[in-house]
Amino acid sequence: MTCDFLALAQPGVQKLSPYVPGKPVEELAREFGLRPDDIVKLASNENPLGPSPMAIAAIQAVLPDMTRYPDGNGFALKQALSQRLGVTPTMITLGNGSNDILELITRAFVGPQHEVVFSEHAFAVYPIVTQAVGAQAVVVPATNWGHDLDAMAAAITAKTRLVFVANPNNPTGTWIEKGELERFLARVPEQVIVVLDEAYTEYVETTDVPNGLDYLKQYPNLLVSRTFSKAYGLAALRVGYGICQPAIADAMNRVRQPFNVNSLAQAAALATLEDDAYLAESRRINREGMAQLEAGFTALKLQWIPSRGNFIAVDLGREAAPVFQELLRQGVIVRPVANYGMPDHLRVSIGLPAENQRFLDVLKQVLLNG
Repeated sequence: MTCDFLALAQPGVQKLSPYVPGKPVEELAREFGLRPDDIVKLASNENPLGPSPMAIAAIQAVLPDMTRYPDGNGFALKQALSQRLGVTPTMITLGNGSNDILELITRAFVGPQHEVVFSEHAFAVYPIVTQAVGAQAVVVPATNWGHDLDAMAAAITAKTRLVFVANPNNPTGTWIEKGELERFLARVPEQVIVVLDEAYTEYVETTDVPNGLDYLKQYPNLLVSRTFSKAYGLAALRVGYGICQPAIADAMNRVRQPFNVNSLAQAAALATLEDDAYLAESRRINREGMAQLEAGFTALKLQWIPSRGNFIAVDLGREAAPVFQELLRQGVIVRPVANYGMPDHLRVSIGLPAENQRFLDVLKQVLLNG
């Protein structure tokens, strides 16, 4: 074959590198001859509880209809979200995970002539979707590992069409407080869309992190994206949603695939949304697990970035890649974040108590031997 098909791709696509997900348990088991049961995965910010029993029951109920296409409009799920969130169904766009929402808003509003603003150390999907449509990424330096909203507002130009803001932020866990967000939104021109990525908002139990939905009426250029992959424990099913004014949602629906959220995902999301006990237990496990890891890092004399998500970034005080590799060999999967400009950090998802302790024990051993 002599044709260079990559050369035929769009210029922005040519420059992209494929997203590298966390290493699967099965792959690690094959690579190092480990038993899957002996492996702890704390790499992908997944809910360690497993799915809600109500979600499993809901999936089983719709299995006989797998020969049918899903409801392309997601009527029942939109109705439930509408009632719970206090918004109209026309303000809701369903996505194949919240990543789909981030891509839809970019495809609908951004072209090669535009700029997209986001922070250093922010979610990897922001530069991917920006580059894929050929737009110019404007990466604003972070302050204390978090968003510098004043600098981000100052970076907006006549070419800016979109600004991505993550609250809490992945992979740093940092958060934006209410006053900061309000000052920022007031400075953004009305023709610039602000995407407030709240993928981890259900884990927030403090009053210092604002609820983006509170600002939708005042700022018609705001879109809030959320997901069922984290606190609701449905990562494998890929279901998320965006909330915004109907005019923005209308544009997104023009580029959205007709059946982008499958029937099993819709049924499970609808059931889990009603399982308040499951969400409360997810928060409890996360709260106690976060304290467990912080205490462990203190004992190891390590620094970390305070987090409002279901993960924590720990500073090893040395290059993290060799430590990451040794953790893998001993059956502990975490996430290196050198690609986020954080070569000395590892991002660790909050697991069950025994999983957290296994990580801390192996980390201590690796650091002592290294």
